[in-house]
Amino acid sequence: MASQTQGIQQLLAAEKRAAEKVSEARKRKAKRLKQAKEEAQDEVEKYRQERERQFKEFEAKHMGTREGVAAKIEAETKVKIEEMNKMVQTQQEVVIQDILQLVYDIKPELHVNYRID
Repeated sequence: MASQTQGIQQLLAAEKRAAEKVSEARKRKAKRLKQAKEEAQDEVEKYRQERERQFKEFEAKHMGTREGVAAKIEAETKVKIEEMNKMVQTQQEVVIQDILQLVYDIKPELHVNYRID
C-alpha cells in the first residue's frame, strides 16, 4: 500500500509540475503576444509619422504654406472685388437710366384675361 500511495504522490507531484509548466508557458505566451502587439503599435505609429512628414513636405513643395495660399486667395479676391466695383461705376448711370425709362414709359393695356360682357 505504501508503494501505491508513494506512486500516487509522485503522480500528483508530476501533475502539479506539469500544470506549473503549462501555466508558465501560457504566461510567457501572453507576455510575447503583448510585446509583439506593442512593437506592432510602435511600428504603425512610426510609419504614420513618416507618411505625415512626407505629406507635409509634398504639400509645402507643391502648394506652398497655408499662410501663402491664404494670402494668395485674399489678394485674388481683392482684385476681383476692385474689378467688379469698376464695372459698377462704369455701368451704373446706364442701368439707372434704363430702369427709369421703363418706369416712366407706362403703356396702359387691358389684361388678356379681362372680359367685357
